[in-house]
Amino acid sequence: MTPDQKFARWIKYACFAFVLVFAYFLMADLAMPLTPQAMATRVVTKVAPRVSGPITEIHVHNNQAVHQGDVLFVIDPAPYKLAVEQARLNLEKVIQNNSQLDASILAAKAEVAANEAILQQKTREAQRLSTLFHRNGTSQQLRDDAQSAAIAAKANLSASKARLKELEVSRGEISDKNLSIRVAKNQLQQAELNLSYTRVEARRDGVITNLQLEQGAYAAAGNPLVALVSTDVDIIADFREKSLRHFSNDSQALVAFDSQPGQVFSARISSLDAGVSAGQFDANGRLATPTESNRWVRDAQRMRLHLNIEGEAPQQLPAGARATVQLVPDSGLFAWMARAQIKFLSTLHYIY
Repeated sequence: MTPDQKFARWIKYACFAFVLVFAYFLMADLAMPLTPQAMATRVVTKVAPRVSGPITEIHVHNNQAVHQGDVLFVIDPAPYKLAVEQARLNLEKVIQNNSQLDASILAAKAEVAANEAILQQKTREAQRLSTLFHRNGTSQQLRDDAQSAAIAAKANLSASKARLKELEVSRGEISDKNLSIRVAKNQLQQAELNLSYTRVEARRDGVITNLQLEQGAYAAAGNPLVALVSTDVDIIADFREKSLRHFSNDSQALVAFDSQPGQVFSARISSLDAGVSAGQFDANGRLATPTESNRWVRDAQRMRLHLNIEGEAPQQLPAGARATVQLVPDSGLFAWMARAQIKFLSTLHYIY
């Protein structure tokens, strides 16, 4: 065989191998899709204080595991203790004022009763003198004086009733539903709540990471100071749209992590995101911006899957750890090929 014939044979072999590889990738993309665009994520809770003040105590260190309810750090409670004491004094003052109003109400009721008695007396006296005046038994001046006294007694009674009403309105209800007491108790509860906020606690289990706090630093309310990484792992993977048409929730998948070369973990699809940022449009008052491209075949849109690891997840798997996800079809042959494919790629992680 001449060298030209050998070269031609190698060209045929190379072309045949290229066709086989191309056919394999085409078949694999359609029947058993795989993506290296995957990672492990954890929910990161930004811990922010609800009150402001200098930090006096720090009870955690960097990369420490904490549980729900554990105290992370403490803000100087002195001004908030004073606020609680002030609110308690205000409540006592309100109760004392209500007691004074109760005494004033009793005095006002007694005054009303006295003025009613005086009015009745003055009215009877005016009526008696009026009868005597018509019988020429008394002078007109005495009759007029008696009538004036009755009118004055009636006015005094009205004034005392108005005073009583004013005191009763100021006092409000006698029970715990009294408005002044409710306001004072609300202020006390708010002050006690603010005092409790000086002890910043973990709202969930997790790991403290990238801790930059120092004792004496000033903490502003609402300003995040600590990152709390959840212990629950969520695997996200981005696949091309057409690769997902044969898969749905609860479909089987295999995951290989870059940090765990040679190991493959079973997983299940938990959900598919309802959309991606490319499909989100803001009502900003601007005109549409059509996509400009001269390409005959555009880039495929990728959709995001969420997967749950079946069994125990790898230890020390940080948020952002890269992974490769293989979707497993129902077909026995393709399922075997999918497992072989992800196992091969996982073994390659020993090299790169």
